[in-house]
Amino acid sequence: MKPDTTHIVDAPAVATVVSEVGLGRLYDLAIERLTEVLTYSGPARAEMKTRDGFLLTTPRLGLLEWMPAVRHGATVSMKLVGYNPHNPVKNQLPTILSTLLAFDVDSGHLRAIVDGTFATAIRTGAASALASRALARPDSSVLGLIGCGAQAVTQLHALARAFPLTEVLVCDTDIRAESSFAARARMPDGLVRVAEPAEVEERADILCTATSVAPDQGPVLQGTSLRPWVHINAVGSDMPGKTELPLELLRDAVVVPDHREQAMAEGECQRLRPEEIGPSLTELLTDPARQAELRDRRTVYDSTGLALQDLVMVELLEELAREAGAGHRLVIEATAHDPQDPYSFLPESVSRAPWPAQEV
Repeated sequence: MKPDTTHIVDAPAVATVVSEVGLGRLYDLAIERLTEVLTYSGPARAEMKTRDGFLLTTPRLGLLEWMPAVRHGATVSMKLVGYNPHNPVKNQLPTILSTLLAFDVDSGHLRAIVDGTFATAIRTGAASALASRALARPDSSVLGLIGCGAQAVTQLHALARAFPLTEVLVCDTDIRAESSFAARARMPDGLVRVAEPAEVEERADILCTATSVAPDQGPVLQGTSLRPWVHINAVGSDMPGKTELPLELLRDAVVVPDHREQAMAEGECQRLRPEEIGPSLTELLTDPARQAELRDRRTVYDSTGLALQDLVMVELLEELAREAGAGHRLVIEATAHDPQDPYSFLPESVSRAPWPAQEV
């Protein structure tokens, strides 16, 4: 049957999917498929274009970006994402809002529209878990979180799928976010504890920075008392001038970017020379010996966010929603009954040719 509807996987549909599959299983699937897409090199390989967008300065600092990717033979995806750090206080909305689009590669048909706000949080956490699994000690048990917003929740939950965490130390300059984190994290009682930044640095085996620090206002940690083997997931850098880690720490550690050029433009790597940057995450995933060598060193995963991660999530959520019978379908495109007649979708009464009025 000719496809003529678009599958709308909105927030209620995503909630149905998570109820059916379970949050833990969803993280596992995201990590598994992200690994596949980053390491696969066959004919159905995936690739992405450099993201682009607008830097918004009025009425407040923000971003609106678009992130395209393709899995050849299957899907073209596009994410539209807004970053507005004032949202939680001013608008009672998440800092990051986004929408995912999936297009059929054979026809160009808009196959699905999927909520991207939840998907972005999940895939960013899943990417950190994947990088940490490659770079952190397998027995890492103390997690430090600097920044207690929405992304910190998914960092914790994704890492809890990969490591035997016994303690989670958190801190934030926003006291409300800091004090409410344990309740929002929904982890076993006693696992999460608010701590001073110095203690977080001293005791963490894995450390995640996920802050809304303004450009040129970092770093968000001192970096002077970290464990020799600490692995850091630097999640917050996503625009020129915005960084979270001290330059001395970056130069001392092995920095693994998710995407080298993108990280040099707007990640932690923007302050490093090319020769100071380590292998990309994709390169590292195909080199087990290098992974083992780095687990006893300080390492940084420079997470700027990939369109390939969004491709994974739009395909995954579309698939799970279809299996669960979740979401609804709309006719969005004016797909004509007669492909050569652009008016064939209109009622006959209004589709008569718009001839100009005769001159009198």
